[in-house]
Amino acid sequence: MDAARVAMDSDRLEQHIQRAKDAIENDKKEVPPFWINKYKKEAAKNWDIFYKRNTTKFFKDRHWTDREFEELAPKGDQQVRCLEVGCGVGNFVFPAIAENPNLFVYACDFSKRAVDMVKSNENYDESRCQAFVCDLTENPLVENVPANSLDLISALFVFSAIPPEKMATAIQNLYQVLKPGGYVLFRDYGLYDEAQIKFCKASDKRLDENLYVRQDGTMSYFFSDDDLASRFEAEGFKTVTNGYIYRETTNRRLELNVDRIFVQAKFQKPL
Repeated sequence: MDAARVAMDSDRLEQHIQRAKDAIENDKKEVPPFWINKYKKEAAKNWDIFYKRNTTKFFKDRHWTDREFEELAPKGDQQVRCLEVGCGVGNFVFPAIAENPNLFVYACDFSKRAVDMVKSNENYDESRCQAFVCDLTENPLVENVPANSLDLISALFVFSAIPPEKMATAIQNLYQVLKPGGYVLFRDYGLYDEAQIKFCKASDKRLDENLYVRQDGTMSYFFSDDDLASRFEAEGFKTVTNGYIYRETTNRRLELNVDRIFVQAKFQKPL
């Protein structure tokens, strides 16, 4: 997509949030319990199908991460060990290790197909990265990553795919492999994002409060900053930074403006 991103002005932001609140309030459609349970149970399967259909062509490489999180651009000769959860097909890991020679990245996803694509990438080098299949809500990370060994964990647009009632288990999983003093670098969909408005206007997409299902069966949760902080602090993390990022995105080709809201945070495991 040919797009330009600029900060959203305050008047536009206020109008957007009111529009989002109205859409959420008017969304009275319900998904039957059978389908809610099915979507949650088959989350990994649906993402596997997603990667079968889209292969490596859907998401763009993330070259912006070390600008947003300076910890991903280590200085000096000391190696920094990072885990990327929800690695997909490697849109974070390969730019990260190419741009930062002292960075080693573990990469996991609950889609086996996605992990296989990471391993088949010509830039995959086990001296720089190690990919494995893992469902954060089911499998202990310590089966693949030593306990208390990581400097950083990257969680970019992954927790939104996890049902809210399973997030605590996933966060506990991260806590076990992070060093005391280490950081979780977090970015995901924020409450009142344009995508949430579209879900509200569609038919039968709401599974629970702020949780929706896409046409392909994958799920998306929208975080408030307070909700996000409370989830990590409940599992022992300290909130270092936490807030919203507002962007007005313009698709020049379609002449379409889209208002995006993300939540970005940094959590630390206490020393």
